[in-house]
Amino acid sequence: MIKKVLIANRGEIAARIIRSCKKLDILTVAVYSEADQKAPYVSMADESYLIGPPRVNESYLNTERIFSIAKEAKVDAIHPGYGFLSENGDFAEACNKEGIIFIGPSSQIIKQMGDKIAARKEMQKAGVPVVPGTSEAVPSVEEALEVAGQIGYPIMLKATAGGGGIGMQVVRSDKELTKAFESNSKRALTFFGNGAMFMEKKIENARHIEIQVLADHHGNVVHLFERDCSIQRRNQKVIEEAPSTFISERTREEMGSAAVKAAKTLGYTNAGTIEFLVDQNENFYFLEMNTRIQVEHPITEEITGTDIVEAQFAIANNERLNIEQHELEIDGHAIEVRIYAEDPVSFFPSPGHISKLELPKGESVRNEIAVTSEYDVTPFYDPMIGKLIVKGNTRDDAIDLLKQALLEYKVEGIKTNISMLLNIVDSEPFKKGNTTTAFVEEHYLPSLTKN
Repeated sequence: MIKKVLIANRGEIAARIIRSCKKLDILTVAVYSEADQKAPYVSMADESYLIGPPRVNESYLNTERIFSIAKEAKVDAIHPGYGFLSENGDFAEACNKEGIIFIGPSSQIIKQMGDKIAARKEMQKAGVPVVPGTSEAVPSVEEALEVAGQIGYPIMLKATAGGGGIGMQVVRSDKELTKAFESNSKRALTFFGNGAMFMEKKIENARHIEIQVLADHHGNVVHLFERDCSIQRRNQKVIEEAPSTFISERTREEMGSAAVKAAKTLGYTNAGTIEFLVDQNENFYFLEMNTRIQVEHPITEEITGTDIVEAQFAIANNERLNIEQHELEIDGHAIEVRIYAEDPVSFFPSPGHISKLELPKGESVRNEIAVTSEYDVTPFYDPMIGKLIVKGNTRDDAIDLLKQALLEYKVEGIKTNISMLLNIVDSEPFKKGNTTTAFVEEHYLPSLTKN
């Protein structure tokens, strides 16, 4: 039974995990870098330890230091949150060797799903549709050009390892492919230690829709319906909503069944998300599997009444899922927006001192926040400083609540993307649900030149 957990993360997700642990009477141990000493989550935890200098390789990725603190604090488990070590199979394996419960799936599955090509092969075995593309890494530009001639442009060039849009680029000609192949390979090698690339057909006007699954150690798997994460900038999500406005009930059932089947085929345990691209005709194709909790998990919690973090701990404690698929229903509509410390036009990060912070309030408004007033946002980490989640009886209700909440959201001293979010949610394409992965390029950026 888990009685004490170390949270190997920072910011809003660390605070989120701590809140669930308090409800479960689980003691929490926070780790923080020199740049995060004044972060809210540090004082929320029962114990806090300085882990190292600001840079991630010297702090949040320093596994030797993490295990040293884990032993000193005598924890039973480690929750990795998202990012950092959450999808590091070697770290999960090391936890097991140290006799510490890793809150997540097995190291073997993390490694399988972390390699995009291996993941494609596993999904094909499970009978899940995959995007047409290569089944092996493409070793050279010359071979990439040959494959492009077979698949046809446009093509999505991807790194086999990693995520977050790194090493990923759409190419529409031989010239673009030649230039992008080497640069993306080098970038992937720098970030992930693996420069291998593969190629997929670019699905035009696609929706990015993902299915949340929970799986225990007793063979029980359920899905918690879908999230539509199509509105993105630089291949990173900005706005997510649940349920999707686009797919039919039939497609919802088919995608949910495919996700459950995939999880069972893999022998997956804990919380996970299977992401799909969905074309204009509602054909869906496997994109990737995230073997961790997602940034956007709150909207699923809002429409299902399920605390996903609590479920993660229950599964790690070898408990059976306490709900069956037929008992799950969609209640209302939820939307999440990510608040970034960044220029809303260039999308460049905007670190600096927050002189004032006022958050919107209300029964249907939820804030997941990583900062406070008089807080210094540093350039060392992802620029997301918080998430705003609203829930309405209908999508129109949720949009109205979101607009009002964004108008009440005050951050002074740094640039944020709040004006961008207001622009999007108040636009006719968004109101009509015309939210494809090209939304920002087709609607938001052109709107800036009109104003």
